[in-house]
Amino acid sequence: MDLYPLFNSIRISLISTLIAFAVGVFSAYYISKAHRILKVSFDVIFTLPLVLPPTVIGFLLIKILGPNNFVGELFFNIFGIKLTMNWWSAIFATTVVIFPLMYRTARGAFQSFDTIISDTAKTLGLSNTYIFWKITMPVCKQGIIAGAVLSFARALGEYGATSMIAGYTPGKTATISTTVYQLWRTGNDELAVKWIVINIIISAVVLLIINLIESRYYNNKEPFYVRLR
Repeated sequence: MDLYPLFNSIRISLISTLIAFAVGVFSAYYISKAHRILKVSFDVIFTLPLVLPPTVIGFLLIKILGPNNFVGELFFNIFGIKLTMNWWSAIFATTVVIFPLMYRTARGAFQSFDTIISDTAKTLGLSNTYIFWKITMPVCKQGIIAGAVLSFARALGEYGATSMIAGYTPGKTATISTTVYQLWRTGNDELAVKWIVINIIISAVVLLIINLIESRYYNNKEPFYVRLR
C-alpha cells in the first residue's frame, strides 16, 4: 500500500492551515474592530468560499493561476514555474477553502473578548502589540486553536478544488480524497475502503481534540487575571 497520499495530504493540510491561521487571525482581529460597514463587507468577501461549491473555487483558481492566464503565465515566463498540476498547487485550493473557517472562528473569539480588559491595559501604558500577544491571544486561544484544528480537518478532506488545480498523479499530486475517487473509478473498492477508514480515523481524532479543547474551556473558566499568570 503506497502511503504517499497520506503523507501528501498531511503536508498540504499543515501548510494551508498555517497560512490560513496567520492570515485569518490577523484579519479577524482587525476586522472585528472595524466600522460596521467595512466589517459586513469583508465578512461577505472572506466567508464567500465557505458557501461556494469547491468546483467553483477550483475553476476560479485555474482561471487565475493556469498557464494560459495572467498570473500563471507571468510566473511561468519569469520563473519557469507552473502554478497548477503540482503537489503544492493543492495548497492554493485548500487555503481558500479553509480560510473562512479559521477567520469566522477567530473573529467569534475576538468579539467575545471583553474590551474592558484591553482598555484597562492601555491605561497602564501597555502597547497594542503587547496587549494582543500577552492578553488578547491567551484569553481567546481556545477558540482560535479549535478553529485551526477544524481547518486542518477540512483541508485533509478537500477534494473538488484540489482535484481541479492539482489533478491526480500517483506519487506526485495524489491525496487521500483524490486517491479514493480514482480507486472507486477503477473498481478497486477494497483499497478505497482502506483509505476511507484511514480518513475516518484521522477525522475522528481531530474532532476529539476539538471536543477536548471546548470541554477544557467550559469546565475551567477562570478570571482573565488568573489565566494570564
